[in-house]
Amino acid sequence: MVLDPSANFTIDLSQYPTLPGVYLMKDAQGAILYVGKAKNLRARLRTYFVAGGDGRVHIQFLLEKVRHVDTIITDTEKEALILENTLIKKHRPRYNIDLRDDKTYVSLRLDRRERFPGLQVVRQVRPAPSVHYFGPFASASGVRETLKQIYRIFPLRHYPEKSCQKRGRPCLFHQIGQCSAPCHGKISEADYNCLVDGVIDLLSGREEKVLESLRLQMQEASESMAFERAARLRDQIRAIESTLESQKVVEAGGGDLDVVGIHREGGEVEIALLFIRQGKLIDRRTYGLEWRLDEDQLLAGFLQEFYGRDVLIPGQVLLPFVPESQDSIADWMSDRRGRKARLVVPQRGEKLRLVRLAARNAREAFRQRGAKKEAQRSVLEEIQQKLHLSRLPKRMECFDISTVQGSQTVGSMTVMVDGETTPAEYRRYRIQSVSGQDDFASMQEVLSRRLRDGEQSESLPDLILVDGGKGQLGAVDLILRELALQDRIDLAGIAKSRVKKNVKGKAVEKTEERFFRPGRANPVTLRQGSAPLFVLQHLRDEAHRFAITYHRKLRSKAHLKSALEDIPGVGPGRRKKLLSHFGSLKRLRAASLEDLIAVPGIPEKVARDLFEYFRQRTAPES
Repeated sequence: MVLDPSANFTIDLSQYPTLPGVYLMKDAQGAILYVGKAKNLRARLRTYFVAGGDGRVHIQFLLEKVRHVDTIITDTEKEALILENTLIKKHRPRYNIDLRDDKTYVSLRLDRRERFPGLQVVRQVRPAPSVHYFGPFASASGVRETLKQIYRIFPLRHYPEKSCQKRGRPCLFHQIGQCSAPCHGKISEADYNCLVDGVIDLLSGREEKVLESLRLQMQEASESMAFERAARLRDQIRAIESTLESQKVVEAGGGDLDVVGIHREGGEVEIALLFIRQGKLIDRRTYGLEWRLDEDQLLAGFLQEFYGRDVLIPGQVLLPFVPESQDSIADWMSDRRGRKARLVVPQRGEKLRLVRLAARNAREAFRQRGAKKEAQRSVLEEIQQKLHLSRLPKRMECFDISTVQGSQTVGSMTVMVDGETTPAEYRRYRIQSVSGQDDFASMQEVLSRRLRDGEQSESLPDLILVDGGKGQLGAVDLILRELALQDRIDLAGIAKSRVKKNVKGKAVEKTEERFFRPGRANPVTLRQGSAPLFVLQHLRDEAHRFAITYHRKLRSKAHLKSALEDIPGVGPGRRKKLLSHFGSLKRLRAASLEDLIAVPGIPEKVARDLFEYFRQRTAPES
């Protein structure tokens, strides 16, 4: 048995195998703190629990909580890597890398197995023969901009072929020249495939090949006196040339590459990832992490976490140094890619310059993140001071109620962490215990449900903000006292500004928004235009927007349901199908007879009855 001075429990290393596998470090309650892999489990654990095992000094924080270590043996180091990745995704251990950010990767998908292939925006990559993926794009807005340019040059179909064929005429995009309407026979299959070839070449970075082909077609069209077609081809050429002129390029010898750069200061790490496709830098992503273990483990964990997602894996990934288990990670990435993938640490030339460029991006992102965090903390400290809070409001939650005369009453919760909204944690509530319009009781129900759910959780807010004055504040304060949380959570109410009027009844100015606190007779006001006021107003406005959106959605469903209840032959099942198909009563009323007949599960007779029902109600009176 051995005991590392930094550890709080004894471990008998002789009981652990010298085989490849995965180790799971657990706390006293059995919760998994960290999952790691090793070619030799005993040797790896020795580096943790034997003093001076490999000279590392940054593992104290983890070992202080470890009380037990389990192992799972595998046949090879590669299998250990795959198992480690699976266990991390399943258990999300606190001390493993977790790449959380506010963006999601999106790609463009084109399936040549379809009769008229179209471009799809997808978030999952599933490689298959004759299926092309392009990207990744940092955001949906980037994809929309790309699609906008593509459709102007190559008018592929916008909607699924089946839904297009159900329409009696081509869509609006065809009328503005951004869809060739293949589903309605406006273009031959051969000519459409030429458009598809052009899109693939354009998105693959072969713009010159596209331009050469279009110029040849334009010349042929001109010689045959097909001047209208020649003019369209000329416009396509100009659009591509204009796009190329505005595109920023970093030549990297052609091909697809991802480049990783790392900047580290103490326990904080910034990783920058550059995406290069066909020699062009198309995007950049940065991640801020807290990490105190070895850098080779950091890089290995990052590669596993990132490429374990549904993302495109290029043929090469350029790295600043050799990560732990380099060969196993490369084999695993090759399996996911379906072709060879290499991890390369360049020593000279253009690729080394790209790695250094990625490191500079990481360093600059770290500097910007630090400046942003400092500014956000300053704002939170000012909020704490101005509102006389007992703690720094790192986590703030705002609640709002939305109703119309007591019907479809809903509540909303919006969340702000470290001065930034976190939409993934927003919640909405349907009021269950209140009849009629009673905002105070509704607010009490929402707060009771929220706080009882998280009473023992680390995610309790530091500050609860309610949209309202003393009345709403008192209702929430009562709930906090019932749950004995009044000393753990600060509370404030924000009352909307009012319009002052002069003696003639004309509006001249608005009063300042007021903040009420329990136990304080007078409200607190914040300086107009100040950052603290903006932050709190933004959180309040988000809660209001979120509640209103949900209320309108429920009211629309109820309206549609009531509008269809009187129609013979339309029961709950068919109402649900109609709502799912059209999405709103307005669209249902505007539907043609062909559209109604095309709804799955709706008999033709019922469709005709629906059509006549709505036509009678929209017909002008004579």
